[in-house]
Amino acid sequence: MKRMLVLNIVLVSFFIVSCVSSKKQDEPDKHIYMWFDCEANYERLSYPDSIKYYLKKVKDIGVTDVVVDVKSIMGETLYDSDIASFMGEWHGVKRNRDYDMINLFIKEGKKIGLGVHASMNVFSGGHNFYNRGIIYGEHSDWQSINYWCDSIVPISEMKWHYNGMLNPALPEVQDYQLSIIEELVRKYPKLDGLILDRVRYDGITSDFSDFSRKAFEAYAGIKVENFPADILFWEKNDEGNYEWKRGKLFNKWIEWRTSIIYHFFEKARTVTKSANPDILFGTYTGAWYPVYYELGVNWASKKYDPSIDYDWATENYKNYGYAELLDLYMTGLYFYEVTIEEVEKLNEVSAEKRGEAAMGKGKDYWYSVEGSAQLANKVIKDVVPVTGSLYVEQYEKNSEQFSKAVQMAYQSTDGLMIFDIVHIINKDWWEVLEKALSKAKQEN
Repeated sequence: MKRMLVLNIVLVSFFIVSCVSSKKQDEPDKHIYMWFDCEANYERLSYPDSIKYYLKKVKDIGVTDVVVDVKSIMGETLYDSDIASFMGEWHGVKRNRDYDMINLFIKEGKKIGLGVHASMNVFSGGHNFYNRGIIYGEHSDWQSINYWCDSIVPISEMKWHYNGMLNPALPEVQDYQLSIIEELVRKYPKLDGLILDRVRYDGITSDFSDFSRKAFEAYAGIKVENFPADILFWEKNDEGNYEWKRGKLFNKWIEWRTSIIYHFFEKARTVTKSANPDILFGTYTGAWYPVYYELGVNWASKKYDPSIDYDWATENYKNYGYAELLDLYMTGLYFYEVTIEEVEKLNEVSAEKRGEAAMGKGKDYWYSVEGSAQLANKVIKDVVPVTGSLYVEQYEKNSEQFSKAVQMAYQSTDGLMIFDIVHIINKDWWEVLEKALSKAKQEN
């Protein structure tokens, strides 16, 4: 009897060890994502053989997952939607509505063991360089109204600014975007994840529409006496250039805008999980948290209180941290300097050039891949995995600096995202990336 008991214990232990070993073999320690931008790769992704080729290419160098844009900054979708306009042409290249790019990614990606995630530009509605998008058509009344220098103007008139953003506070804008999210997730149940991009305001200058003023007044329980000056105003500096300044209600305004984005994320998660409980719900933002409030976004955990560290944050600001709503978070470590030491050396050189103490400040530690990763981990508080993301074009021709950034991002966070494949292709950095990934895994 005792021998049987011992044998059973050994068998159970062997089974557990086998399962753990199998899991380690099947699942990567850290996921490595390659992003496919819909505009930059439009022609490239218009052919099934090309999609198959590049999926195999990224798989061979160590990538575990791909992220493919399915909704452009113009508000057009890359699939046949019943709600949004179809992006059937870009720079003279045309696609039929029955060309199912997403299904091709899923089908071919799954064959070779790649995770496939869809990304959507949410509160974007136009490309101002091409006068194209939903803000130039049926939804011109949804566009962001920006307070720029001495004027309040629709964003479609700001022709130096390519991204025609929407006003996130408008209920009809939110409902529209939520309906597209639900449609996509139901239409493609085999997607591994959904990454929401541009879930934000255009910047500190938006949105100053009459709707936003009234919505803010209702939220704050006050009447704004001087709008927009009580929120924000512009002054000319000694060089004659406009600079924005904070009004007396600025911090409360920042809090309100952040509440708008937070509550949208609540709705978006509910809609996504109702359509497919198994899909990963995620987002991308920049890593520069100390200034990200300008976009109306608090991507931190509720456990982190920014009012302790920053004078722009109210005590209530922490309540709108949305990290707990995510399954996947990608943060843009978009800096040329890789280490904190590099930033410190840069500041030393800048200080020598400035000569006088009042001639300007140096860069903070987070102006580096290492520093911004540290900051992201600090404010996320381990409530969701942090995927460090790199913008390849930022490294220009310096493949060595890019390699260092890959290793730092991989080792400092829970994963790695490369934006975008077009830059790897144009620079022919396949071998550079493969070697950097290999080294990062070895040293991790």
